[in-house]
Amino acid sequence: MATKVIPLHKKKHVSHVSTDYSSLHSKHVVTQQTVRKSSSKSVSQVQAQATEAMAEPAYTIPVFRQRGSEETEEYQRVSTHVGKGLAAIQEEIHRMRVATKTQVDNLAIQREVQEMMTKKVNLYEEVARVPDFLVALRPHTVWEKSPVKLFCTIQGHPRPIVKWCKGGVPIDPPNAPGKYKIENKYGVHSLIINRCMVSDTAEYSAVATNQYGTTTSKAMVTVKRPAGGAGESCHLGLVPHLTEIHPSKLEVSLLDRFHVTFGVEGSSVSLVCTMVVVPDLPNVPPLAQWYRDDKLLKPGKLVEMSVSGGAARLTLPHAAKDDEGLYTLRIFTKDGTAEHSAYLFIEDAAPSVAGAPGAPMSVKAYDINMDYVLVAWKPPNTTNEAATSGYFVDRCEAGSDTWVQCNDSPVKVCKYPVHGLRVGHTYHFRVRAVNSAGISRPSRKSDKVTALDPAESERLQVIKLDGKPDIVIKDDDLEGYVTIPGEPTDVHASEIFKSYVVLSWKPPSPRGRAPLWYIIEKCLAGTGTWQRINAAVKLHSPRYAVFDLEDGKKYHFRVYSVNTYGFSEASAPTGPIQKVDEHGKGVPSAPGQVVATRNTKSSVFVQWDPPKHPNNLMGYYIDGRAAGSKQWFPCNHKPFKHTRFVVHGLVPGETYVFRIQAVNVYGLSDESQESSPIAVEPALATPSAPFGITMLSCDGSSMTLAWKSPKHCGGSKVNAYYIDKRNADTLAWKEVNETSIKERIYTVEHLTEGTFYEFKIQAGNMAGVGVPSAPSTPLKCEAWTMAEPGPAYDLSFSEVRGNSLVFLWKAPVYSGASAVTGYFVDMAKKGSSEFVTLNAEATSHRYLHVKGLEEGESYVFKVRAVNAEGLGKASQVSEPVCAKALSGTKEIVCGVDEETGDIFLSLEACEICESSKFVWSKNYKAIGDCPRVSVTAKGRSSRLTFTNPDKDDLGRYSVVVTDTDGVSASHTVTEDALNSMLELSYAIRHPIVPLKHGLNYEILEKGHVRFWLQAVKLSSAVSYRFIVNDKEVTSGEGHKISHDVGTGIIQMTVDHFTKANEGTYTVQIHDGKAKNQSSLVLVGDVFKVALKEAEFQRKEHIRKQGPHFSEYLSFTVTEDCTVMLVCKVANVKKETTFHWFKDDEEIVPDAPPNVLSGSCALPIPLFSRKDHGIYKATLGDDRGKDTSLYDISGQVFEDIINALAQIAGASASELVLQCTPEGIRLQCYMTYYTEEMKTVWKHRDSKIASSEKMRIGGTAEMAWMQICDPTDKEKGHYTIEVSDGIKTHARTFDLSGQAYTDAYEEYLRLKAAAFAEKNRGRVVGGLPDVVTIMEHKSLSLTCTVFGEPTPEVTWFKNEQEVASNPHTKLTFEGGKFASLVITEVTPEDSGKYSINVRNKYGGEFVEITVSVYKHGEKIPEPKLGQPKAATPAVTPVPPKSPAPPPKTPTPTPSKSQTPAPSLKSPTPASTPASKSPTPTPKSPTPPRSVKSPTPPRFMKSPTPPRK
Repeated sequence: MATKVIPLHKKKHVSHVSTDYSSLHSKHVVTQQTVRKSSSKSVSQVQAQATEAMAEPAYTIPVFRQRGSEETEEYQRVSTHVGKGLAAIQEEIHRMRVATKTQVDNLAIQREVQEMMTKKVNLYEEVARVPDFLVALRPHTVWEKSPVKLFCTIQGHPRPIVKWCKGGVPIDPPNAPGKYKIENKYGVHSLIINRCMVSDTAEYSAVATNQYGTTTSKAMVTVKRPAGGAGESCHLGLVPHLTEIHPSKLEVSLLDRFHVTFGVEGSSVSLVCTMVVVPDLPNVPPLAQWYRDDKLLKPGKLVEMSVSGGAARLTLPHAAKDDEGLYTLRIFTKDGTAEHSAYLFIEDAAPSVAGAPGAPMSVKAYDINMDYVLVAWKPPNTTNEAATSGYFVDRCEAGSDTWVQCNDSPVKVCKYPVHGLRVGHTYHFRVRAVNSAGISRPSRKSDKVTALDPAESERLQVIKLDGKPDIVIKDDDLEGYVTIPGEPTDVHASEIFKSYVVLSWKPPSPRGRAPLWYIIEKCLAGTGTWQRINAAVKLHSPRYAVFDLEDGKKYHFRVYSVNTYGFSEASAPTGPIQKVDEHGKGVPSAPGQVVATRNTKSSVFVQWDPPKHPNNLMGYYIDGRAAGSKQWFPCNHKPFKHTRFVVHGLVPGETYVFRIQAVNVYGLSDESQESSPIAVEPALATPSAPFGITMLSCDGSSMTLAWKSPKHCGGSKVNAYYIDKRNADTLAWKEVNETSIKERIYTVEHLTEGTFYEFKIQAGNMAGVGVPSAPSTPLKCEAWTMAEPGPAYDLSFSEVRGNSLVFLWKAPVYSGASAVTGYFVDMAKKGSSEFVTLNAEATSHRYLHVKGLEEGESYVFKVRAVNAEGLGKASQVSEPVCAKALSGTKEIVCGVDEETGDIFLSLEACEICESSKFVWSKNYKAIGDCPRVSVTAKGRSSRLTFTNPDKDDLGRYSVVVTDTDGVSASHTVTEDALNSMLELSYAIRHPIVPLKHGLNYEILEKGHVRFWLQAVKLSSAVSYRFIVNDKEVTSGEGHKISHDVGTGIIQMTVDHFTKANEGTYTVQIHDGKAKNQSSLVLVGDVFKVALKEAEFQRKEHIRKQGPHFSEYLSFTVTEDCTVMLVCKVANVKKETTFHWFKDDEEIVPDAPPNVLSGSCALPIPLFSRKDHGIYKATLGDDRGKDTSLYDISGQVFEDIINALAQIAGASASELVLQCTPEGIRLQCYMTYYTEEMKTVWKHRDSKIASSEKMRIGGTAEMAWMQICDPTDKEKGHYTIEVSDGIKTHARTFDLSGQAYTDAYEEYLRLKAAAFAEKNRGRVVGGLPDVVTIMEHKSLSLTCTVFGEPTPEVTWFKNEQEVASNPHTKLTFEGGKFASLVITEVTPEDSGKYSINVRNKYGGEFVEITVSVYKHGEKIPEPKLGQPKAATPAVTPVPPKSPAPPPKTPTPTPSKSQTPAPSLKSPTPASTPASKSPTPTPKSPTPPRSVKSPTPPRFMKSPTPPRK
């Protein structure tokens, strides 16, 4: 942006138009340059005027559009000359050239005369003098933050060169902007130090030098801090008195200026401008003012302003489209004002509904009354969205967040009268746009307005009395006592639109003595019938909007005044009013011709003719689109009032088309005609000044100079440079070259050794010669004799990215005593003097790839050449470069042309201009005309094609796009990449039809065989043929040949595949230039396999004609571990039968199979090895029969067991400890267990084998492992692992510590209890439960007893012990046979007899019931459960040698045993003794288990106490 300083007495109205850099520099040339080839005073003035006429502010590229980099200096062009276009400007420039040529001839003569006159100088001045100080420096003591000025006067011949030093170190003002200022006026040299700090305390010196000597003057500057300052006390103890400084007395220099900025609705946007203020006083900041479109802004909630820390900042915390416009910062200085302007664009936020319009803007309230207000706004721009169909107006009371919609249906114009407000209440308003897609986001709310009577103050009269209070009189008081109001007057339509009419009138006079309201009536013209309009609304304001009028009809209106006392007379009726557009107006007509011209590299200047019918024009919307695209984009988002506009944020080099729409209260006009396409290029102007003049070599009579190219080329290529020189002690400049210089290096001849020279340079392009550079520092013409090399020059950058760049330079002109062998590169951050050497060893290349940079950080570089003698002089420091890639940067693409097969490198530039060229290099050496490559360019792209690529083409290739902001890229071609591309190139040049799949075959249903292949791509012109055994086969009977272009499949189907089809099959394909073939050999075993499969499929097809198995037998395992044999059937009917067989024996399941369900299943519960066998399922009816076999053995059996193990292992419980008399048992419960499962028990990770010591077994519900007679060796971890072939399910138990102790004690207890049970006294057999006997018979009750030691035997009758006597004889033989014999029983012998057998381990009590009946009596009927008949008892004869009962064996675990999962098991019950058969049935006596007064039979014997 352009920045101007305007004196206060010349300050005028400032528009958004300002000059660019060239016009400013042109003005400078007019005042300072008197002689210059092709750039005379008059010509410069004409150029300045022409350039200023074209100038207009230019702005940076928006971030959200991702355009190019920001412009460093931008401008806008406005003038009537712009309309002539670029051709007219170029014609004017040509005319100026001709005029300049004529004037140059005259100036040459004048110059020669002046040179002759300068030779007549005073002889005294020609005498050589050493520099001498006429006025030396003086010491100064100043306060902190105040400026100080050192000055001196020097004489000498030639004129001395003065350098300023601080503490012996030269002062460089550019390194400290705003800190130092060095001046030389009329022989007085001065150094100004601004805003002194304590650290500025030092000895300053002025060093004057010419070829005859050097003189120095020194002075001390002391900076003191006032009392109370941190770290430094005031020596005087007083604070100096400072006179009041007004902000306008400050000296302000603007530094970094804000550019054109783009924001989005709802976001925060800041504009910042940094500055240097002298003096910089914290309590006196500069006076800064901000303007939007020349309207002064004031700080508030929506606009925040600050001036501090050397920066002026404006922040929009919640940006809206209302904020769009030209922003100007105006700072008052002692020289006038410093100003800077830039445009701010605010883009629409994302809509709440896709396709909805943007939000309206500039909502304001007008004509405010007690209950009425007129709201107006500006419509949004629509580019690709549907047209806006209307608007909704919302209101909200101040302090509330509740919005109320005012209109039920959308209003079509940008005005709406709002009724129903409450007097004294404050409101905000907002508007939403509507189209066919939905409703927009709401606009920014309006400023608050209060509903009051605007005429209230007009009805008051104030009488001022000197020294007394004012007297206020109301007009109502002067009306007299009038109760009924007068009639309203001047009733008219103030707003007439298609949707409503607003009636207005003047309030009555007199108003009456009560609150006033109005009634309105309407009458259809010509009818005379009046109808009240606002019957339900009490209207207090002299405004009313009528909505319900019919189109095309005219109405009259009249108004009554009403109060509590009555009605007034009716007002005079209005004339006929019809609901039409006011004066027949609607939207404006379309704007006229649109002309777009070049402006900057990222902006275009657009101007247009206004519409013929503006109809109260609000402004214009400008739309643009890229040439060739159908998508329009908005260039502005708020109506622009002028007929010229600068469109920013465009892609450099891209071509665009523009159109304009006019805007008023009714909406948007039709689009104008589109402008001619225009490429985004800078406007043509002279280039800016070169800079960075440096000396590369000197031999005592000549100097070799180099310089940097202008920062701005002026829109065309710089093709000429002109150099001027002068002695440092003179003011007259002399031309060095009369013909233009193309390169930026030149040797100036014919110089005087020992003399100081200054040089300045001008650049030229097709527009002319630009402004001269600043004079170089004085350079002494002294021959270089050092052995080290001179400085490198022409430092440049390429391939700048976020964290890397390539730094390039040219070799020194002066190489020293030996050839240059390498270079060292130093780097520092911008503003820092601490340089770091990047390469540890000297690089022989003249480029360096620098990595590891911080993105967004700026760096400077310098180069030092080295030879055998040492390190040479450093180059000039480069311009700062920011480590940030240009927006849209693309890299080089390496590839192979799909049509020609050429290997190429290509780049698409992110920006380009008309004069840009693509410069390709290999290893950063320009390629030029090389037979190995060819370079072509088209539009924004360039391609480098290798003619015959080989290993000589390996290397790093780079390309630079000239006349851009550094568009460049590089790519390294490696050997592997080249070989891959050569293969691809050969394939393209010798094309084949690429195949996804070669020729293959597949067997189809019915036994058909399909031969097929698939190509990657086929065209519609493809041709092919099938060859079988060297004979072409065509589509016909038995063969079907076809192809599908979409899938690339070519196929042949053989209907009947037989032995005759054995052989070789080939497919030959031709598709354009490409061809291919694929073969398949079907002979021998391969053919037999195919033939067998084909025959099988034929049989399968026949099988499926009747009932058949769609899925053959297979197995599944349910969650409860039931194995199910399942199959699926198809083509069945009700009569179809189904049978199951195992090993040819039919199985009849509980539930008959239901074939109509489509599946059948056979459950096999508790699956084990016993279920081995061949299972068969048969299916049949009158159409046929099908069979499915399933052999459950081998691997199938293993798979079933593994499936069971998977479910069982997952359900396995933790190991449970249970003790038995034999030992300690570990048990694991699971859903199902069988010994066929792969179950492993481990002790301390060692596998346990089943043995007498460790017994392994299980039941259907659990697996167990028993430790017999445990010892301490059996302590430790025990694990059970159940494997399902894939996963192993493990459960562990730690049998050690207290767990083992408790288990061992329980085992001993159970063991002792078992021993006692085994050896206690008991009846082993021989006794019946009931005996029935006839009187006088003998009864013998004999039994075998057992016990160790021999038990004692006691008989009882009716619980009374029985003693042996003649009638009842008791015997106990051999300790085993006990008998009770009763001779000749009598009824008295009936009763309950019992025997008690007992030893020290316990005993047993057995009861016998004896019944005696008389002869002839009916045998008593036995009770329920007793035998019905009885026979006399026969005395049993004891065996001769009764064998003792066998020892109780150790109980062997059986599958039916399922002990409770507890730590201690109960004492096992005794095994019932076997009984000898008795001839008598059981009597109806209680069973043996019923308790009796004597010890019961199953009572536990005493157990020995635990150890």
